[in-house]
Amino acid sequence: MPDATTRIPAEARDRLARTAASEGMSLRGYLSHLAETLLTPKERVARAQEARAALRAWNGYDPSASEQGELDAELDRRLGEAGVR
Repeated sequence: MPDATTRIPAEARDRLARTAASEGMSLRGYLSHLAETLLTPKERVARAQEARAALRAWNGYDPSASEQGELDAELDRRLGEAGVR
């Protein structure tokens, strides 16, 4: 497979390289792994729909749009309190 060159800020490259090293990988290997495992927005939507369908079939869980919004807001609040976002 031919290589490609992408220009990114040096700080981003250095951070990715440190992360790769902490995982025991080269930067090239780490970026290849990321490209293989990250989902596109369309794939994330499909996975979410599959998960909701599985929950609905398993235990009837099927929140309305407003309930889902409230749950998302609560999760955002808790993540904010934990300093995650």
